[in-house]
Amino acid sequence: MDHTVIVYSTPTCSWCMAVKQHLRSHAVSFEEVDVSSDMQKAKAMVEKSGQYGVPVVDIDGEIVVGFDRPRIEALLGIE
Repeated sequence: MDHTVIVYSTPTCSWCMAVKQHLRSHAVSFEEVDVSSDMQKAKAMVEKSGQYGVPVVDIDGEIVVGFDRPRIEALLGIE
């Protein structure tokens, strides 16, 4: 099943890099949104998650704050 995955991140965030690498290692395609350069997208991230910190991962409308590997894998069906 294809999932719609959006990763809200910044270029200098080590946890953001870890999330993106983890998704790539499982061949999960995702849209990357750099909230440090797009204030509208940053505002949308805060509205969705209630969080100012990154990473925020939107998987099919479910919000995961931080690199919560078990929750990300459960939502994506990764074993």
